Amino acid sequence: MAVSRRLFLTAATALVASSGTSPALAPAASAAPLPPDEPWYRIPVSPDDSPDELVRKASQVRPTERQIAWQALERTAFLHFGVNTFTGLEWGTGDEDPDVFQPVGLDTDQWARALRDGGFKLAILTVKHHDGFVLYPSRYTNHSVAASSWQGGQGDVLRSFADSMRRHGLKVGVYISPADENQYLHGVYANGSARSERVIPTPVPGDDRPDGPTFTLPATDYGAHMLDQLHEVLTEYGPVDEVWFDGAQGRIPPDKVETYDWDSWYTLIRTLAPDATVAVSGPDVRWVGNEGGLARENEWSVVPVQEKANGRMDFALSYDAPDMGGRDALVAARPVADFLQWWPAEADVSIRDGWFHHADQQPKSVQQLTDIYFGSVGRNAVLLLNIPPDDRGLLPTTDVTRLREFRERIERELPGDLAHGARVTRTPGTITVDLGRSREVDRIRLAEDTRHGQQAESFVIETHTDGAWKQVTEAGTIGASRILLLPTPVRARHWRARVTASRHTPHLARFELHRSHL
Repeated sequence: MAVSRRLFLTAATALVASSGTSPALAPAASAAPLPPDEPWYRIPVSPDDSPDELVRKASQVRPTERQIAWQALERTAFLHFGVNTFTGLEWGTGDEDPDVFQPVGLDTDQWARALRDGGFKLAILTVKHHDGFVLYPSRYTNHSVAASSWQGGQGDVLRSFADSMRRHGLKVGVYISPADENQYLHGVYANGSARSERVIPTPVPGDDRPDGPTFTLPATDYGAHMLDQLHEVLTEYGPVDEVWFDGAQGRIPPDKVETYDWDSWYTLIRTLAPDATVAVSGPDVRWVGNEGGLARENEWSVVPVQEKANGRMDFALSYDAPDMGGRDALVAARPVADFLQWWPAEADVSIRDGWFHHADQQPKSVQQLTDIYFGSVGRNAVLLLNIPPDDRGLLPTTDVTRLREFRERIERELPGDLAHGARVTRTPGTITVDLGRSREVDRIRLAEDTRHGQQAESFVIETHTDGAWKQVTEAGTIGASRILLLPTPVRARHWRARVTASRHTPHLARFELHRSHL
């Protein structure tokens, strides 16, 4: 059984000052306890816990402020861009000629304008994909934009991307692939090196960086390589709001596997970018379990997890499980789970069939994107939509138009809240709204105040007509966002949302009534 730890004081995230200015990992036992009012983001469980005890513990799990802010974004963007854009591959080989990378029309301001117009608030760039090609001039690899003749070897996509996003009011995210085919072929990936203490950043000849703090962290040779690149990205490109990892392994012989240094990577991120969300192979956000952009009908943010090698958190059962955090899942995971953790879902999907741009593919229709929105944001998840730039370095006109149409469609699906300014009565687990007159409603949006956890297990929507409350529809979980679509409009003056089953006292923060304009 893993030791009970809170988010900011785990062995993966706690740092104390060592000799000089060099912080080092501190054992969890040496950390001072957090104040009693600090929210519990992870609670230990035991195989001996009864089903009722598991539910009680689940009701006590709370999100961090970082997670609450992330969930409020609702729609985030992914930008898959790199050598694959020019080779036509989805998974590169690692031995590409860097000179193939020639985005001669690169315009990251165009990306930012299109994303902003599409209603997105954060964008994640593939700074390094599985091929190992890096979109900025890293000191630690020759497989980067600096080895291309594009812009005379002086190009820096990450710099341009970060500046453009901030200029247009978007948050900045970075994806740095753990898998690295180039480092396997020509470097240190899966070379069998042992974990040992490494000083980060690793000095290099002619290093032009000013003197600054160094960090002593346990890592393999490749783990140190990743730490060096994380250090570059997190110290030289301004504030980073999300760091995104997957768990991919390189396409290498099965006897050569790199055990990733998750704990050290998380530690460096928490130190250099303390406000950054770490997803989805990270402690803040989990993968929903498919690449279709759809959450489960009942998506829980509190799920059973295991702590695996080097501090990586993983779901205790299977990502394709139909139930991630309900009562049955809590019991099924009991023999193997270490914690119940606030670990909300991110639903990823690409606007085209591929993740990188392919000229023969077309973007999804507005209706498809709308269905994905209601199946992700409408089910307590955040939508991560990939929009890949083409080989000019531009988002295609068709995709830009589709993003705007998508945003406009959602605005028509959910126009002004009819309950805004209405007379509202609140009791525990119930919100009653008097609209002042009879109004048609066909879209209903609810949210719990997740500062009090995720508690609602089922609820009903009712209207008061002919002297009695009558059920209009019902559903299961709510969480940070639940949107219901009525098949036909319902007209009534008095509306009520009522939680019918919950783990603990539910706190409803949002009850919106809309009439779509389609």
